[in-house]
Amino acid sequence: MLLIITGLSGAGKSTALHALEDAGFFCTDNLPASMLAAWASHMVQQEYNAAVGIDIRSSENPDLLYQALATIRQDLAWKMIFIDASDKVLMRRFSTLKRRHPHLPDIPLQQAVASERQALLSLQKQADVVFDSSNLTPYQLSDLVESFWKKQEASSLDGQRLVCTLTSFSYQRGLPSTADMVLDMRFLPNPHYQVELAPLTGKDQAVQDFLQAKDDVQQAQQHIQDWLSFIWPRLQQERKRYFTIAFGCSGGRHRSVYMTEMIAKWMQAQGMGEPIIRHREIGDIQ
Repeated sequence: MLLIITGLSGAGKSTALHALEDAGFFCTDNLPASMLAAWASHMVQQEYNAAVGIDIRSSENPDLLYQALATIRQDLAWKMIFIDASDKVLMRRFSTLKRRHPHLPDIPLQQAVASERQALLSLQKQADVVFDSSNLTPYQLSDLVESFWKKQEASSLDGQRLVCTLTSFSYQRGLPSTADMVLDMRFLPNPHYQVELAPLTGKDQAVQDFLQAKDDVQQAQQHIQDWLSFIWPRLQQERKRYFTIAFGCSGGRHRSVYMTEMIAKWMQAQGMGEPIIRHREIGDIQ
């Protein structure tokens, strides 16, 4: 398998490469665009699982980088992971580490971040998946990257099946940037107001029992299942390979977590594969 790791400086490309290296990948960083085709061909000949880190520094002319990527895609199968983060987070990371921005080190940091983001827009659109590391620890980002390649490996063995990611989140911390569909669970009864349930999460049996006893919850779950049953074969007909559904609630700990867990179990029972499960606010990735 060939993976290309790219994204914004400071977003976590090195973290992603280290995770893949720990998983047995042959990893190369900061490879010039002119060497990409030869590198990829050699990795395939050697039958390596390989990953390469590229970014705006890989070529003085971004068009040459895009051309190199297009050239190897004609002959070789590869996937691209784009690591993103908000401008605010990127600026904080550079300031904390007291590093200059590698793209344009001689201009103000805010301008350098904005310039690199603009230069990489086309590259981001080519990516197979975009991971936003703004609210992730390095360990959580590593888990996402590892889950992605494992799903790729599995889908290559069973006919390129559609891979679904289910994520829970809190509206207080913003929408997940990679979501294809966002479903608001804030209309459901809130376990937070039950003293004994407040410190728990939607993964705990007591919270699940509380929610399962509510008619609104059962009806909402049924509607989501009916909707997924309708769209799933149509997504496959469109040859879509990745689909992310985000369930949101106020705190991202009870209702959204519960619905994510229940829909994941239902999808597995329906033969829709094993979804990637991510609970953003409680730091849990499966």
